[in-house]
Amino acid sequence: MLRITDPAASLAFYRDKMGMTLMNKLQFPEYDFDLYFLSSHPEPYSHEVGSDDANKYLWSYPHPTLELTHNYNSPPSHPGNGDGDGFGHIAFHVDDVYATTEELLSNDVDFKKKPDEGNMKGLAFAYDPDKYWVEIVKRSPDHSLKLPKNLSQTMLRIKDPEKSIPFYESLGLTVLLSKHFPQWNFSLYFLGCLDPSEHFPSDGTDEEKSNFVNSRHDPVLELTHNHGTEGDASFEYKNGNEAGGQGFGHVGFLVDDVDLAVDDLKRKGYIMKKEPGEGTMKGLAFAFDPDGYAVEIIKRGGYDDKGTPYYFEK
Repeated sequence: MLRITDPAASLAFYRDKMGMTLMNKLQFPEYDFDLYFLSSHPEPYSHEVGSDDANKYLWSYPHPTLELTHNYNSPPSHPGNGDGDGFGHIAFHVDDVYATTEELLSNDVDFKKKPDEGNMKGLAFAYDPDKYWVEIVKRSPDHSLKLPKNLSQTMLRIKDPEKSIPFYESLGLTVLLSKHFPQWNFSLYFLGCLDPSEHFPSDGTDEEKSNFVNSRHDPVLELTHNHGTEGDASFEYKNGNEAGGQGFGHVGFLVDDVDLAVDDLKRKGYIMKKEPGEGTMKGLAFAFDPDGYAVEIIKRGGYDDKGTPYYFEK
């Protein structure tokens, strides 16, 4: 989830320029915020935004979405990547990074990094309207994707992979690829939720695993470990929800049973930010990952005939 300032500007970027589909909009005027859910939807989308059908479809959708939160009276105050920030970027896969960069430049999109700039050539970083970083990454040549662009990753910085990876594995993610850059003192871990139909080369080479990651429709969670932070007891990343530094909000997981998922996390020693029975919206939960990032736990298919994954206490 990313907090945004202007829904019209953000939709123009993510829907019109990055090719995403607006799946649904949820309005909460009594709480002064609206939610927009977009996806790299592989087929034409037929549900009317705001309808019960769109709501039911969203909360049983088997692929990740990008959630944009518009708070009416408190715009985001930080897009990440400042001193101590944990959230890094989201990313899209494309066939040709150079051509996509030129296309976006011609549509008045600003760039932090063009493909031939910096140490790592062949990838680019655009700015969205709130100055969140949006990475543009080349797909594997043997992919079978139909969309010109697809949402491909969310990047978070972590202090200790030996703590963060087991947490996300407990939520069903699998480490698909690890990359280590000792010359620059960092490592990358790419985790994804595997569909039974996918043929992940678990015993394959790094090149085979990289090709797999870069040819998927579904995005990965990219965890960036800057070497040495794990040994510093006083070090911690900002999680995006601090007063005066709000921008990135959380990642979320759909589960069949929220209570069981919460019990499993607590049994493994993880701390909850919000239990399912707490707060205004009942039936959903928030856990803290080892770095203090908020992780939402949401009921797949919801609690009523409209598919709503929360309810209000009567």
